Amino acid sequence: MSGDLQVDTDPAEVGMDAGRLARIDRRMARYVDDGQLPGFLVTVARHGKLVHVGRGGSRDVENGRPVEPGTRWRIFSMTKPVTSVAAMMLYEEGAFQLTDPIARWLPEFAETRVYVAGSAMKPVTAPQTEPIRVWHLLTHMSGLTYGFHHAHPVDAMYRAMGHEWGTPPGADSAEVCRQWASAPLVFQPGTEWNYGVSTDVLGRLVEVVSGQPLDEFFAERIFAPLGMTDTSFGLRPEDDPDSLARLYTAVPGQPGGAPTGIAPLDAMGAAALAKPAFLSGGGGLVSTAGDYLRFVEMLRRGGSFDGGRLLGPRTLAHMVTNHIPGGQDLETFGRPLFAETPLRGVGFGLGFSMILDPARYGGVASAGDYSWGGAASTAFYVDPVEDLTVSFYTQLLPSSTLPIRNYLRQLVNASIVT
Repeated sequence: MSGDLQVDTDPAEVGMDAGRLARIDRRMARYVDDGQLPGFLVTVARHGKLVHVGRGGSRDVENGRPVEPGTRWRIFSMTKPVTSVAAMMLYEEGAFQLTDPIARWLPEFAETRVYVAGSAMKPVTAPQTEPIRVWHLLTHMSGLTYGFHHAHPVDAMYRAMGHEWGTPPGADSAEVCRQWASAPLVFQPGTEWNYGVSTDVLGRLVEVVSGQPLDEFFAERIFAPLGMTDTSFGLRPEDDPDSLARLYTAVPGQPGGAPTGIAPLDAMGAAALAKPAFLSGGGGLVSTAGDYLRFVEMLRRGGSFDGGRLLGPRTLAHMVTNHIPGGQDLETFGRPLFAETPLRGVGFGLGFSMILDPARYGGVASAGDYSWGGAASTAFYVDPVEDLTVSFYTQLLPSSTLPIRNYLRQLVNASIVT
């Protein structure tokens, strides 16, 4: 499989129906036609054969620039699996154990307090009874949070420090970690699941342990072996700025109703036009569909692609196993996430969510299918049962605007005929 998105296999050869695959494009094109989505690109591959690439709409609506195979996308939290793989590469080298306290390398987290009660202005805190361990960062059980949640007093404390949809200007990864460590944790490490900056802290851990800035580690140890030539933290000087899709947000309609349109988010989107000071392991990469397909196929193939092996298959299998205590799902163990992200019947491993119970999940899917997505409505999943990978790209915030990820599984699974 090349990274140029050339379909060279008849879907019927791998048990899929081309007419049914076309339904994916028609469903997404309706969103474009209704003014709810700027544009999209979707890939479907089975048994390592790319059988469908659908695209439509615009990467820049106002300037009439269409979505193209080489369009670059802000993949936001689809950066997290890359950072998780980086950390596990170091784990395989014996750099640390998953149970090691992170304060061994990031001492600022040794004395981080834990929220007990009170407000953002006057929190009541207690000492950690369990240190944050590497495993807690990979599983989002560290007690760290996100400022944009607006669900907890600690979220407000993050926002007060300048951490909502970005970080304070000029602050690098070492500085932002010191700032997060100065705020209390939402809970004692290991006792709950909460989506937050854990993977950003994991990225800093990769830097300290490896002795390399995160962009250099990614470029040398992940992107080069996989042939990912168009993935980076923001655009590089040699990149065409027009190749980067414009970032949009939904224009809300009536309460509870569908959005009535989209509007550019140019101030926020401009952050990806150059390499930032903070190399966000949780959300900083821009990539192309062809590049990220190589990464996703590496996952499906057990840690290697085109001769570039990043991980052993047993390590990757461990990463996509549910690590929630007692085999629980995120509905029973986790804090609320986003409206379009089902938590029922879904577990979480080391950097990925996975479907534990398709019936409880509420849609046609395979037990063990694992995935993650990004804030601008990008998404991917790997189905080990059907030997399938699917990825989707657009630039629409927030990711809860449209049920795109649910439709993807629904329509792709309906396309499998043998």
